[in-house]
Amino acid sequence: MKQLNLTALNAKNVKDHLPSDPQEELKALEDYAAAGIQIHAAGTIGFLKDDDDDMRGKFEYCKRARIPVIVAGGAAPAILPRLEKFVKEYDIKIAIHNHGPEDKLWPSPLTVLKAVENMDPRMGCCMDIGHAARAGTDVVQAIHTVGPRLFNMHMKDLKNFDAKDSSVAVGFGIMPVREAFEALIVTNYMGFVDLEYEVNEDDPMPGVISSFTYMRGVLAGMGYRTHE
Repeated sequence: MKQLNLTALNAKNVKDHLPSDPQEELKALEDYAAAGIQIHAAGTIGFLKDDDDDMRGKFEYCKRARIPVIVAGGAAPAILPRLEKFVKEYDIKIAIHNHGPEDKLWPSPLTVLKAVENMDPRMGCCMDIGHAARAGTDVVQAIHTVGPRLFNMHMKDLKNFDAKDSSVAVGFGIMPVREAFEALIVTNYMGFVDLEYEVNEDDPMPGVISSFTYMRGVLAGMGYRTHE
């Protein structure tokens, strides 16, 4: 992250990021703070049970880390009212993650919006732009449609929207990256765009660097400063 000049992170709730043991969490949080890194979201965190104790433990986890957004996975529509109760209690946003055509619950951010649009305004969406495109969603229009319910975005690129395994570094595929940034700006998006790079696991840094270089170049070309 230092090499990439990044100061904000969406952390997975796994051992190497934020352990579930409070004392280990405190040490991890101290390490992030010492490095000047803000943890702006956690997830995906699975909400698979319609159960108070299960949900409360996950909200407590994020409360301890002062994380304002939970990226939620697997939350069935039937449990959303219980999730909404904890959102109100903890004042932590829920951003339900869409997972493409294989996801029978949340293939698209538009599916999420339909389920939460009459709920507390802190109930919203994490738009995975790659999965959304594979589900046949016009990702640029979806940004406009979801609007203030969009709390987080996972950025990736694909060579073919019909092929899950066609992921490439951002800028090397067919994703309308510039148009997506334009839509985020027009809709006054206040969240983060998180690179989710899942290619070349043995040597990801070249593709990660390339992806950030491309995205920063797009924004610079639009007249925006991307980092100090």
